[in-house]
Amino acid sequence: MTGEKPLKIVIAADTYPPDVNGAAVFCHRLATAMSERGHEVHIMATRPDKGPTITEIRPEATVHRLRSHAVPTHEYFRICFPWEINTEIKELLNTIQPDVVHAQCHYMIGQGALAFANKRGIRTVATNHFMPENLDPFLPFPQWFKRIVARNSWRDMGKIMGKANVVTTPTPLAARAMSRYARLSTVLPLSNGIDSSHYERGATEKIGRNPFPTILFVGRLAVEKNVNEIIDALALMKTVPDAHLEVIGGGEQREPLEKLARESGLADRVRFLGHVDDEELRTAYLRCDVFCQPGTAELQSLVTLEALSASKPVVLANAMALPHLVDNGINGYLFEPGDRNDLAEKLDAILALGPEDRALMGKAGHEKASLHSHSKTMDTFEAIYRGAGAEDFLP
Repeated sequence: MTGEKPLKIVIAADTYPPDVNGAAVFCHRLATAMSERGHEVHIMATRPDKGPTITEIRPEATVHRLRSHAVPTHEYFRICFPWEINTEIKELLNTIQPDVVHAQCHYMIGQGALAFANKRGIRTVATNHFMPENLDPFLPFPQWFKRIVARNSWRDMGKIMGKANVVTTPTPLAARAMSRYARLSTVLPLSNGIDSSHYERGATEKIGRNPFPTILFVGRLAVEKNVNEIIDALALMKTVPDAHLEVIGGGEQREPLEKLARESGLADRVRFLGHVDDEELRTAYLRCDVFCQPGTAELQSLVTLEALSASKPVVLANAMALPHLVDNGINGYLFEPGDRNDLAEKLDAILALGPEDRALMGKAGHEKASLHSHSKTMDTFEAIYRGAGAEDFLP
C-alpha cells in the first residue's frame, strides 16, 4: 500500500516449489506478489533433499529450507521432526524479526512458527489448504484408522489455528467445514486468486490444436485425484470415441495409471507428460478441448481456475469446492464422483459441440475465473498483514 512502510513477512509452508501442488503454487504466488509490492519476504519450507537447514536467495523471497526426511509413500513429500526444527524456527524468527507470520498448514513448520510467533506477540495469519482426504496416500492403514486420524487432525487444526489473529481458507465451503469440524468460530473465505490474463491466448498467438479431441488433467497423481476415472470413462465414450487424454503432473499413482491405460487398451490415447514448465502448461491448457478434474478433496482447485482462464469448458466432480466453479451446461458440467458412465456422457456432450458452441462455454468459464482476481486476493492479505481483521471482509 502506497506510503506505508514495507513489512517483513514470514511464510511458513510445509510444501513449496519445486513441489508441485496447489498449496506450493499459492505460496510462490503470494511471495512473488508481496516481494513486488516492496515487502521483505522470507519462506520457511522443507528442504527437498537430505541435509542440514540451508538458506537460498530466490527472486521472490529468501527461502530457508529446513532439514527434512523422505517418506516411503510419496515421491517428494517430506516430513520435519519438531525436535530438529523448532529450535531453528525460533532462531530464524529471532534473526528476521518479522512483522507477521503467515502459516499455510497446522502441521510441522506451520505449527512451530505459529507457536513461537504467538509467544513473541508477532501478528499471525493461518491459511488452510488441507482436507483429511489429502492424507490418504501417505497412510497405509485401514479406513477406520484413517477416520480417527482425520478427526484428530481437525481437532489439532482448531487448537493450533485458533490462536492466529486471522484464519483464512480458499472457499466458503471449506470455511464451513473448518467451523464444523475444527470448531473455528471465524474463518475468512479468501480465494487463492488467479491472474486470468496469463492464460489468455494472444491476439496473434498461434497454438496448434491436437489432431484429435483432447481432454486435459493437471495435478498430483494421488489417490484422491481419481485420474483412473477419466481413463475408465475414455473407454465408455460413444459420441466421440477417438478422444485422447493428456495427463500433466507426477505422483505415486503414475505407474498404476499407466498400467491401467495399457490394460484397458488405451495406451495410445493417454499421454503422461509428467512435470512441465509454466509455458508448456499454459500451452497445454490452450490446445486442449476440455479440462477434467475428478478430485474429491479440492478446497479450490487452482488448476481448474487456470483452465477456465484459458477459456476451456470443464467437467468437474460434484464434490467439495468444485461445484462453485461450474454453472451446469453454461461453462461445463458436474458429474457424480465414481460414476464413469456419467463422466463419459459429460465429456462426450462437450466434445460433440461445434467449435463456436465450445467457445461460448469457454467464454463463460473465463468470466467465472475473473471473479477470483489475483490482485484482490493480494490486496486483502496485505491489509490483513497490516492489522485488518477477518470481520473487516466478512459480509
